[in-house]
Amino acid sequence: MTSSHTMQYIGLLLLAAILLQTIAVAVTFIYFSNVLTTMKETFSKSSVSCLMRANLRSIKGLDVGAAEGKDDPCWQVTQQLHFLIEKSMSNRYQKEISSAVKDEVSRVLPSLVIQDQDAPPRPKVAAHVTGSYIPDADKDGGGPSNRKVYGQKIQSWESEKGLAFLQNVELNDGELVVPQAGLYYIYSQTYFRHTLMEEDEGERGEDDDGTTTETARGKPMLQYVYKKVISYPVPILLMKNARTTCWSRDAEYGLYSIYQAGLFQLAGGDRLFVTVSNVSTIDMDEKSSFFGAFLVS
Repeated sequence: MTSSHTMQYIGLLLLAAILLQTIAVAVTFIYFSNVLTTMKETFSKSSVSCLMRANLRSIKGLDVGAAEGKDDPCWQVTQQLHFLIEKSMSNRYQKEISSAVKDEVSRVLPSLVIQDQDAPPRPKVAAHVTGSYIPDADKDGGGPSNRKVYGQKIQSWESEKGLAFLQNVELNDGELVVPQAGLYYIYSQTYFRHTLMEEDEGERGEDDDGTTTETARGKPMLQYVYKKVISYPVPILLMKNARTTCWSRDAEYGLYSIYQAGLFQLAGGDRLFVTVSNVSTIDMDEKSSFFGAFLVS
């Protein structure tokens, strides 16, 4: 009798142990199932999922609204990634283009060197002076032609009004004073106005019947650009241009312009000026006659 009760007690213990083990296994399974579900949801919204295209909406090509898309972590990661790629490609192409342009400019103009972006900015040096109307009595301000230079110097340049300006450059006695050494682009234009009254008296002659006739001949017009240097007493001719025109004796006047420009290496303290064959024939309108220079490198 006692042994029978003992067997029943042992059986109940075994049954209770199996039941507890089954419950424990079930609870553990449910717990890990919840953990796996949470991990899957987290992974589906993570940056890795976006990069691996594991997001189902992206794979299926489903459209999302603008508001919903901006709240989606994958949308934000994708936008940031696109921005980073565009920025990297833009910087790379800029460097390649800058390098190509620099190589081409160096090949064409070896003395022209492009500054690095990290270098300190170079001070701006530029000047543009224009013609200035003066009384007829002072129109020959250039004086007679100097034996050291050709033509008559134009002195009546305007440096402040209208289109004229000076930036780190001085204008003294019709001459631009270069502040620092470098490669400069120099340009000049003069506008000539010739009238029939300016023809030489020697051009008049008599016909067989004794009447006076007036013949038109070529009128030479010349423009020179000089520079003065401290170490040399005679001005140095940089550029020269000339035109010879001829018009009918019935024309009241003729208008002609001469323009020239070039790149020159200058030193600090050099002075630039313009001379012409006849100052009195120059039309000193600011849009017609002007002179300038600016620092290139």
